[in-house]
Amino acid sequence: MDLELPDRLSTDPNSPYYNEAVLQHDIGVRFKGVEKNNVEEYCVSEGWVRLAVGTAKDRHGNPMTVKLKGPVEPYFRETKPAS
Repeated sequence: MDLELPDRLSTDPNSPYYNEAVLQHDIGVRFKGVEKNNVEEYCVSEGWVRLAVGTAKDRHGNPMTVKLKGPVEPYFRETKPAS
């Protein structure tokens, strides 16, 4: 794969860190060694993730998030070939 994961990535199209080309791939994020599936944004160099909290929305319709600090490891998930 010729793409590299950026230092900071967001799933919000209004964010300056949104990258549609990268988000078309299956991306996984390990936070403190645990796989997280509700990551809205991450920053590797600063060591934090924004996680969606339940189904709550803010006044603009965006998911409510909480920012947690710790080691972040983004990676491309490999697709398993069909047998």
